[in-house]
Amino acid sequence: MEEGARNRQWRAPSIPEDPSRLAWGACFVGAATVAASWWVVDHLRGVMAVYDVQIASVDIGLLLFGVVTSVLLWPSVKAVQIAGRARAAAVAGDVVAARVQGAAARSWCLYTFGYAFAAVLCLAIGLFIVANDVSVGRTFFNLPLMRDTFRPILKAFWTNVYICVIAEVLVLVWGLAVAIARLLPGRPGQPIRMIATLYTDAFRGLPAIISIFLVGFGLPLAGIPIAKDLPLPMLAVIALTLTYGAYVAEVYRAGIQSIHWSQTAAARSLGLSYMQTMRFVVVPQAVRRIIPPLLNDFIGLQKDTALVNVIGAMDAFNQSKIIEANHFNLSPVTTVGILFVIFTVPQTRFVDRLLEREQRRTQAGG
Repeated sequence: MEEGARNRQWRAPSIPEDPSRLAWGACFVGAATVAASWWVVDHLRGVMAVYDVQIASVDIGLLLFGVVTSVLLWPSVKAVQIAGRARAAAVAGDVVAARVQGAAARSWCLYTFGYAFAAVLCLAIGLFIVANDVSVGRTFFNLPLMRDTFRPILKAFWTNVYICVIAEVLVLVWGLAVAIARLLPGRPGQPIRMIATLYTDAFRGLPAIISIFLVGFGLPLAGIPIAKDLPLPMLAVIALTLTYGAYVAEVYRAGIQSIHWSQTAAARSLGLSYMQTMRFVVVPQAVRRIIPPLLNDFIGLQKDTALVNVIGAMDAFNQSKIIEANHFNLSPVTTVGILFVIFTVPQTRFVDRLLEREQRRTQAGG
């Protein structure tokens, strides 16, 4: 009786669904995307010819895009071929081979769909640029103007880099001091904890542009002996340090509190003071854990350096605004955006690498 129950529970593996329809759909999508790509490439080259835009690199880039998009035909054809083998295996009753070939066919279909979507997105951007008689392209991507004004904008961009680097160093030190102040133990440390908490709450809620405005104009107007003689970039550094110090202090605090209490207990049992425990035991372990979120805050700090234009500092954004006012064109502002992206993207990829490495280390330890 038990054997009969087991036989009733057992089911023979079913024949997988035929992937041919999906494969032919991918083939249609790939062919349609390739045809649309070459049509858009031909249209863009025609628009360039009408408006006498002779830029060899752009022309070569368009042709290269069409050639690269044509490669979409290969995974779609591959999907059709493998789907045929899966169908043949299913007809022959080889369920295992049918499943393996069917999964491979679906994988090639997903390649086609994914890259086709990316190609269509690029085509849409290209059509948007040439929309309304290329008014979008001439307003935001006037390449001759961008080329001619690149050097003064790049020279002004170093002001943003200078502010960012100095502020990052100060934020690291100031944020750690505030975090330790918030974690002082016992009743004697309560007043300092309250002050540190009030500071973090205030500056985390205060927009960075208001901090820069108040510090950049307020300190010189108040006539403070040292502050009134500081250059505008240094005043911006002070404002950004106060603002991002509050964020980084919370990152430090989260890292410190993530260290198991037994580490502190062991250090204190060995005779270390509270500050020695923080310096030699807790903080070194916490810093390793908070490097990725710290770098994320520094990426935000780098972007917020563009806000120093409100106090008149000659950064890249202010320089681009002067050029834009003279030429009635926003392409110099686009150049500033590209510079910020170039400066920021390597940092974001570095953060991703650190997160992946930390995840691998955690999984290996677990």
